[in-house]
Amino acid sequence: MASRAIDTRARRYDPAETRQRVLAAANMLFATKGYAATGTADIAREADVSEGSIFYHFGSKKNLLAELGRSHGEAMIAAMQQDDRLEDLEPGITIPRVFEFCRTNTLWEGITGSECEVGTPAIMKNPEAEPFYHAAKDMTVSWLRTQMAAALAHRGVTGINIPLAASFTHHVVGDAIELILTATSDEERAAVEAETVRYVRAAFGYSVPKSA
Repeated sequence: MASRAIDTRARRYDPAETRQRVLAAANMLFATKGYAATGTADIAREADVSEGSIFYHFGSKKNLLAELGRSHGEAMIAAMQQDDRLEDLEPGITIPRVFEFCRTNTLWEGITGSECEVGTPAIMKNPEAEPFYHAAKDMTVSWLRTQMAAALAHRGVTGINIPLAASFTHHVVGDAIELILTATSDEERAAVEAETVRYVRAAFGYSVPKSA
């Protein structure tokens, strides 16, 4: 019995497990109570950890929000890449995958004001969302740079400023996400998706739009 109790304590205070419990608790509370109304003491109670553990692992509530943003960015990247090689991806594949991801992944209304606004300029109107937004943006733009470099090299394309192109693409697709999520009909959503794909593909020299 003593050995079992020691094993249980070791699992309970495993640093990686503690971090995951805190992240899950913060995610749930931000969703139900809103970011401003959620304190670190609330998160600690929900995660069944000491409040000091939150500061030890994350430093502050803002840093915790940024970590959730990084997790969201990682999930979006996984949705864009799936099982494909980076060099085989192109805007006609990745952009529809981003839109589908945002249609099926709801963010906290207490943070963003609507579904999946991360990546759009509108989210910047809410100062509470900035740590989440910037962390998610940094993740996705970094991946876009790597993916673009691989795809362009594979096609033998040169002369493109990849850091700028990745940033521009992020903003264009972010604006389109907001339009899609506020569209009032399937036809309107389809038009936004088609034009976004056409526009970004044209910027990279793809001649014919490709569906996902």
